[in-house]
Amino acid sequence: MAPQFHQTILITGATSGLGYQCALAVARQCPERQVIIAARSDPNACAASINRQLGQSNAAFRPLDLSSLANIRQFSSEWDSSSFPPIQALVMNAALQFPGDVEYTVDGFEKTFGISHIGHALLFHLLRPHLVDTARIVIVSSGTHDPAQTTGMPAAVYNSAEELAHPTPETSKNKGRQRYTSTKLANVLYCYALHERFMAITRESDKKIRWAVSAFDPGLMPGTGLAREATAMSRFFWLHVLPVILPVLRLFLTPNIHSPKDSGETLARLAVGEDVEGLSGVYYEGERQIKSSAASYEKSSQEDLWLWTAKTLGRDEAERSRFALQDLLQART
Repeated sequence: MAPQFHQTILITGATSGLGYQCALAVARQCPERQVIIAARSDPNACAASINRQLGQSNAAFRPLDLSSLANIRQFSSEWDSSSFPPIQALVMNAALQFPGDVEYTVDGFEKTFGISHIGHALLFHLLRPHLVDTARIVIVSSGTHDPAQTTGMPAAVYNSAEELAHPTPETSKNKGRQRYTSTKLANVLYCYALHERFMAITRESDKKIRWAVSAFDPGLMPGTGLAREATAMSRFFWLHVLPVILPVLRLFLTPNIHSPKDSGETLARLAVGEDVEGLSGVYYEGERQIKSSAASYEKSSQEDLWLWTAKTLGRDEAERSRFALQDLLQART
């Protein structure tokens, strides 16, 4: 890519809603950095729209289908051979809800979990060689993962990563919204598991790596594309009614309801803001650093998810070892 850009910010699912607003804010704040919008398609030419609005040229689109492991590997291979600057921030934003019957990716994983966790985890591991030594990983989760919060969503359940990826005949009957909240719990579990490895690398390796990972709850954001798999009536209310009555919703439901613009700018802060630089293993509700759900601190769940992910995504023993970050944990310069 153009030599004037010295670092890259990669944001998944940034063609609309939260991700788009994040990309717009990052591009505005960091004209010297390349902002890559990675999504399955870009029907609204969002990168061109950002460049046009800002009078800049630092936003670009790259096709990426997080529901396909083969496509993610192709994306990574093309990145390896490109001239993109090193990655300063990887924002794992893409996610979908499937409110009906269980759906599966082309690789046979439950689709909510497959896109939001599995796809992002593979992307991180494949692009890891391109991260700068102070890179940030920002994982978009949701307050719906915490049953202690009043969200109106079914309580998240984490028994194992295998069960989320391949629901049993019994759990396949669970509501799609519960698959969503459980996946969002997995997002936070993975954040904490990554943080533990990052801290171990800092302690045990001579390499000067200071990666940071955080999880983010953007709050309820009516008007985004999250509900595009819902019924026509639900989509109408989500897209056209609820965005108009945000003050009423905040008053009677929860103050944690925001416009995509407000939450997108907050997400941009976690990716590039100087005031949060180096903060790792933390969970944000909007701008506030808070405690996540009690279940998200279960070490056994964090380890189960971490080990299952490395084992499942690695194509051979060498790759599984790299995906477990063993090369960095054992590195000596």
